[in-house]
Amino acid sequence: MTRLAIVNSRAKCGLEAPAVSVEVHLSAGLPALNIVGLPEAAVRESKDRVRSAILNSGFEFPTSRITINLAPADLPKEGGRFDLPIALGILAASGQLPTEPLQGYEFLGELALTGALRSISGALPAAISATKAGRALILPQLNSQTAALCPESNILAANDLLNTCAHILGKDQLQKVSAEPESGLLTYPDLSDIKGQLQAKKSLMIAAAGAHHLLLYGPPGTGKTMLASRLPGILPGLTEQEALEVTAIHTLSSMSTPPSWKQRPFRTPHHTSSAVSLVGGGSQPKPGEISFAHNGVLFMDEFPEFSRVALEVLRQPLETGEVIISRAKGQACFPASFQLIAAMNPCPCGYQGDARKSCCCTPEQVRRYRSKLSGPLLDRIDLHVEVASQKTAALFSAPDNDGYDSKTIRQKVISARLAQIQRQGKYNALLKPTEVERYCKLPEVEQDYLTKICDKLGYSARAVHRILRVSRTLADLSSEEHISQKHLAEAIHYRKLDRKPA
Repeated sequence: MTRLAIVNSRAKCGLEAPAVSVEVHLSAGLPALNIVGLPEAAVRESKDRVRSAILNSGFEFPTSRITINLAPADLPKEGGRFDLPIALGILAASGQLPTEPLQGYEFLGELALTGALRSISGALPAAISATKAGRALILPQLNSQTAALCPESNILAANDLLNTCAHILGKDQLQKVSAEPESGLLTYPDLSDIKGQLQAKKSLMIAAAGAHHLLLYGPPGTGKTMLASRLPGILPGLTEQEALEVTAIHTLSSMSTPPSWKQRPFRTPHHTSSAVSLVGGGSQPKPGEISFAHNGVLFMDEFPEFSRVALEVLRQPLETGEVIISRAKGQACFPASFQLIAAMNPCPCGYQGDARKSCCCTPEQVRRYRSKLSGPLLDRIDLHVEVASQKTAALFSAPDNDGYDSKTIRQKVISARLAQIQRQGKYNALLKPTEVERYCKLPEVEQDYLTKICDKLGYSARAVHRILRVSRTLADLSSEEHISQKHLAEAIHYRKLDRKPA
């Protein structure tokens, strides 16, 4: 007599969690267990974990020929996430569990040899997909709180295989898990901690108000890193949907801890980071730093010290807000709508133009240093702002309240962003070329002014559009309906590094 059981589960494919049917077939023949359906090594090894977990949980492991098919067969399967559905399928096919109750559930979880359930990655995307399919999701206790963040989900947490089987048999029901996101005020470093540097503070406000990318350059110790770390504190909090996206991305990697609920990510990769660590990759595509910074800030200190390859791979995500990783085993698309804040010195020694110390770099060294940043990459950064050194006396004579504290600036940023959403449905930095023509339309006098200046300075068409977007943000911060010449002049002032040499 042959027996068949089918158990519902979910694979992990980028931010998607495609459905997988675990089909278990018992037939006469020499005892054997075979897994088919493109299983990776960790999936093939599940046969030993499952056998020990079933025996140690007090069940009988069938002495039959067992064939396990993970359908669809052309979808790669990885990790230990299929241990629990495989074990349940074997128990159901051997008659130790009823098959009917299994159809209303989806199962995920790695089994220890004792039968205990261990956490898996990608729990939240699986919960979202299971909710759309109208099924309850049973998964390890350690993943339950994160998975329950999905609205209208039905998440049941189990501690071990025996616990799960008792629920299916109707003997001991698992409790539904409710989401408990962290509450309370999020604390950030305050912008008022920085003395002086009014231009840099204003540029940070402009960047926050329009979601613009920002490059800070200046000698060491002038406050570039301090400025960058204050950006999350002047940005509005995440919406429920944005917070869900952020958490879902971080659950894809066991090496990444998600930020507090509704807190914007702030990622600071080291300048020795490779291109793969920044954009993601691997034989099975995994997200990189730019995806972990989605809906938040990516701060790249010592910008020219990153490898040329690592810098150039940023160009496409800066434009599109997503990154597509293609490998022989599959393709994955990860969101990467981040705000780039970069910091650099003006030259290799760091003191070019500094009144405190003389620069010891040759013109050729300075040229090679700056040439690491290509023209197309600089084109995609809206604001290039110099953070000059200050005299020591300025640190003590600067007023305690110069109007640039985080609370005050945050209110201005929120007002400007609200005006943009009401006008065009998106932030100024995200405007497409056709939308720039519509929402950044200039009177004839301002148009002539911009044309003459941009032709003289050698700006590209992309840079001109960036200037218009920044000008639109400056007008929004001033609560002005139209872009004026003063807004254009200030926006041009913030683009120094990609000008045509005099």
